[in-house]
Amino acid sequence: MTEGATGAGKNGLTYAAAGVDIDAGNALVERIKPAAKRTDRPGTAGGLGGFGALFDLKAAGYADPILVAATDGVGTKLRIAIDTGHVDTIGIDLVAMCVNDLVCQGAEPLLFLDYFATGKLDVDQAARIIEGIAEGCARSGCALVGGETAEMPGMYHGGDFDLAGFAVGAMERGTALPAGVAEGDLLLGLASDGVHSNGYSLVRKVVDVAGLGWASPAPFADAPLGEALLAPTRLYVRQALAAIRAGGVHALAHITGGGLTENLPRVLPEGLGAEIDLAAWQLPPVFRWLATTAGMDQPELLKTFNCGIGMILVVAPDRAGALTALLEEAGETVTRLGHVRAGQGVSYRNALL
Repeated sequence: MTEGATGAGKNGLTYAAAGVDIDAGNALVERIKPAAKRTDRPGTAGGLGGFGALFDLKAAGYADPILVAATDGVGTKLRIAIDTGHVDTIGIDLVAMCVNDLVCQGAEPLLFLDYFATGKLDVDQAARIIEGIAEGCARSGCALVGGETAEMPGMYHGGDFDLAGFAVGAMERGTALPAGVAEGDLLLGLASDGVHSNGYSLVRKVVDVAGLGWASPAPFADAPLGEALLAPTRLYVRQALAAIRAGGVHALAHITGGGLTENLPRVLPEGLGAEIDLAAWQLPPVFRWLATTAGMDQPELLKTFNCGIGMILVVAPDRAGALTALLEEAGETVTRLGHVRAGQGVSYRNALL
């Protein structure tokens, strides 16, 4: 807890009476220690409970490391988790939004810290959320080394909470991405697991316009709507690192807010753009339903949602076949989307809708 204890005065007030339960916070720390412990990796030093977390870069195998940091949240997808009570996977989203960004720089995620704020601490709910964070870390080879639980009465109401995450990774000096992107490079798209964690303010508006509730059958899946929309963000870290180490990867773009249209140009050098064939893959049903219900045109759809592609690798043409095989062996659905061309921005062929 960041806030210090006030103690009791003449009127007998206590911190607990003011709405902050330090004992509950301590109970939470004890409960989540096993979850954090299972994320230990080479370089982890110490455990939860200190004023700071230690990490040994040499023990992690780095000789001349450059550190890379990323921070993010999960946006208004939290609203669905809060309203439905399904909070077990929202922590995976939190980790994914940070570590999927890190790997785009060519960095291996090493450690993660979370910030969880709520009006009144529910130990069971908080533990489920943080256990989800630990699961995301374990899947990414990233150690959950600490965090902050803030009980803030008067700031959050009705069971509301907020989440933020902070990840640190490393790479050897001189290996940063993007690097070497050239005209003619091919674009390999890795499939998403749904909406991921961007665009949920619009998603919630579409659900409202459709007159549906979170318990309604999803029009695009065999599940309640809220549950279907809470499918966690896919983690691409281990697969992307394996591809980078195999050679031939010049850049990676995590397809988040801004969709394909805004995110791919971020990794292309001045004077180069990209052409994507929209007929190369099928638009997943959730995006077709969102677009149809909202009356979205194709350009708006492509700059709002990931549209079924969660990560793009820009690769040397002579390495595309081998990298596709490697990624498919790792469980990815890989689509050859198009190529890098002279110019700027992203141009599209054919139609997605």
